Amino acid sequence: MELKPYIPPEKSLPEYTVKAFILGIVLSIVMGAANAYLGMYAGMTVSASIPAAVISMAILFAFKDRNILENNMVQTAASAGESLAAGVIFTFPALVVLGYYTTFPYYIVTLIAALGGSLGALFTIVLRRAFIVEERLPYPEGTACAEVLIAGDRGGSHAKPILYGGIFGGLFKLFGSSGLWSGTVEAAKMVGSRVYYLGSDLSAALIAVGYIVGLNIAFLVFLGGAIAWFIAIPLYAGQMGHTDLSPLDLAWTIWSTKIRYMGVGAMVVGGLWSLIKLRNPIKRGIKAGLEVAKRKQSGEAILRTEEDLPLNYVLVLIGAFVVPLFLLYFHIIGSIGIAAIMAVILLIVGFLGSSIAGYLAGVVGSSNNPVSGITIMSLLFTAFVLKGLGLSGMEGMAATILVAAVICTAAAIAGDTMQDLATGYFVGATPKRQQVFEIVGTFFAALVMAPVLNLLIQAYGIAGTPTAKENALAAPQAFLMAKVTEGVFTGNLEWNMIYIGAGIAIALIIIDEILAMKGSKFRTPVMPVAVGIYLPLSLGVPIFIGGLVRHFVGKARGSDEESPTDPGVLGAAGLIAGEALMGIFFAALIVAGVAPSFGFSSNLLGVVLLAGIAVWLYMTGKKK
Repeated sequence: MELKPYIPPEKSLPEYTVKAFILGIVLSIVMGAANAYLGMYAGMTVSASIPAAVISMAILFAFKDRNILENNMVQTAASAGESLAAGVIFTFPALVVLGYYTTFPYYIVTLIAALGGSLGALFTIVLRRAFIVEERLPYPEGTACAEVLIAGDRGGSHAKPILYGGIFGGLFKLFGSSGLWSGTVEAAKMVGSRVYYLGSDLSAALIAVGYIVGLNIAFLVFLGGAIAWFIAIPLYAGQMGHTDLSPLDLAWTIWSTKIRYMGVGAMVVGGLWSLIKLRNPIKRGIKAGLEVAKRKQSGEAILRTEEDLPLNYVLVLIGAFVVPLFLLYFHIIGSIGIAAIMAVILLIVGFLGSSIAGYLAGVVGSSNNPVSGITIMSLLFTAFVLKGLGLSGMEGMAATILVAAVICTAAAIAGDTMQDLATGYFVGATPKRQQVFEIVGTFFAALVMAPVLNLLIQAYGIAGTPTAKENALAAPQAFLMAKVTEGVFTGNLEWNMIYIGAGIAIALIIIDEILAMKGSKFRTPVMPVAVGIYLPLSLGVPIFIGGLVRHFVGKARGSDEESPTDPGVLGAAGLIAGEALMGIFFAALIVAGVAPSFGFSSNLLGVVLLAGIAVWLYMTGKKK
């Protein structure tokens, strides 16, 4: 079904305003700092698009000349800070884990964050038409953010599902974060020499994500988790023999050190296949962009909703951003040839990684986008090239991380940019203006990344390193990056698991092509399954539940099709907004040392309340 933008192309509203610029920059810095801590502490960040949109609406409500496109610009700039934080904290702390740094030089972190993130935004410009306009990927969080903006602009009954969802999602997150129940309900049991695990995150937002993406994608994410946790982990445990670990610790250890690499292998094959499959839409997108530019040069009127940044500007900016990175690598390594190769790697692999991140943001959302998996792909390629060029030891590992940091920040910003552009597509924003604001938000957020990182390391330290203090930060993704890099240079990488994951991906591609030839509505694209293998099973379970709720809503409404406009989508948007806002608020309370805590805990209470939220979502969605 063709969805018309909320603000039609022929109508123009102010998007570049002074208050949007100032508010966007301030929120970008605040969201970036908050998520840098959250990512170092828990290994994941919270998408800032919806919180920024809600905060923007609340502040701009005081102005009579506010409008929805101005609000959209604020969330575009603000969300860049959160995404940049993810790219930075997933890579740079690995240099502390490896012992290369104890604190970070300001200029290195700032240059790589600002330029790498901006490259990610530029890489997506040729992908917007392919992923959003032609392929029409669901972009669950982008859709939710658009619904929040539209409901806020309309007010009245349109805002009720979002309001209720926001209250339910926020309260559920508050109580869970305060210790009233665990973030994950899980159990594991030994059956003979094999370990079997079952668990689920207690997250209203993940159920909402499953609702928005629908049953097909939600099932595939769960399928990936089932392959890893119900098949691969028990089989591997059966070959290990005796261990002193508890069943739960054993399951998680096998997944994090062995089985997770299957997801990396599947992601590599799936990502390359996705690009092959999308080569024609991407070509058409580039061609259409060139045609729009020619039409504009000839004086023909162009709909503002079709305008991207001109490709000639994009190429000039890419060159302008890559040259300083080349000079930085030359300064660190001392070899022009190797620095040039590093710059070429970040360009080629950066574009591929950004493309995959932009695609995955359209499938599972920005919060669940496995940027660290994409980074591991780039780490592997970069490490082997640099090792082949003669780099070794700490020099080789540090060079690998510094290239991967650019690619990671690029991929993180690319996923966020595509999500923001999807929001803009639904509300009727001007793409080229959003693309400029994304780069602006990235540059300003980059200015505070090094101070925030150094503050966290000095205050807490990283667990398992000489910097560790009481309540040291786990930095799980950084540890993973360090171990993968170390594995390449010492020859201890889990290649068998990567090959198995690649084989699974090839099998899924064959099945998907057969289903396509038969005209089946159910399909098996690789990337959702690869994400399911790479991420914990506990994330896939609530996403699958959300997909089931959406399916039953369709049945109740008398249709096998999942309507993109049923009221449940608004309710799901509210759940995501409430949890995201509360997540960032609670992170601030943790940093301030005033986070609330209950004196007792009941996982059963959390399960019952989450089931109640799922029932509410079903009742909301089936309304005509």
